[in-house]
Amino acid sequence: MTADRSLLVTGGAAGIGAEIARLAAAAGYRVGVLDVDGAGARRTAGEIDGAVVLEASVADEDEVEAALDTFGTPEVLVNNAGIVRFGPLLEHSAADFRSVVAVNLVGTFLCGRLAARRMATAGGGRIVNMASMNGTAPGPNAGAYASTKAGIMMLTQQMALEWSRFGIRVNCVAPGLIDGGMSAPINADPVLRAERELAVPRGRLGTTADIAKAVLWLASEDADYVTGQTLLVDGGITMSILSHLPRPASVDGVGEAARTPGRSE
Repeated sequence: MTADRSLLVTGGAAGIGAEIARLAAAAGYRVGVLDVDGAGARRTAGEIDGAVVLEASVADEDEVEAALDTFGTPEVLVNNAGIVRFGPLLEHSAADFRSVVAVNLVGTFLCGRLAARRMATAGGGRIVNMASMNGTAPGPNAGAYASTKAGIMMLTQQMALEWSRFGIRVNCVAPGLIDGGMSAPINADPVLRAERELAVPRGRLGTTADIAKAVLWLASEDADYVTGQTLLVDGGITMSILSHLPRPASVDGVGEAARTPGRSE
């Protein structure tokens, strides 16, 4: 394994990425905060003793390589950086579609590959990629976002398959409805927020800490036999679609007393 206990998180300037950085530091990691938003990265790093600011675009191979030269080989890489460009597909521009693919999917590949080369030389490491519940169920007018998140889930398996022999575990976290980040404008509406909370079996929106804790578990030795997996951290919403559809009470009886739908006596 790498010599020092270190974790580098991309998209670490705010939201889930910043929370991962804070919890990782509390767990004893030396933390690298990488973000194209240098000012935001400096603000987050300023809250964490010894954190290293790495200003770079995950879609630029040279910038990522330079950031790794500065930080060194991370024991853990968290590919959290991501963007969304909303709009109906019929009206979506190719430029917007490509920009989301470049950051979300290609960026995850580039950062993962560059870090894995170093991890392999160091004897191993862990990579946690960030997908979304939208990788399993698309949302309206989300452009390329859902497609890239589904791609990240499969890329996670590809990475895990090929890099296990180097001692590198690769897993994925797929958040559900999170209170913060890209969903902040939606959750700011109290009516919409209440409706979204009611749709989640756990009865609340997820927090950035919920996601960060899952990431750190997958990065820990407690998950040593886990690789190539996607962990949905969604309060149960992706499994609950049928519970939101209307159904007659007559189908929910049990035993002999229950009337079988369509059967006459």
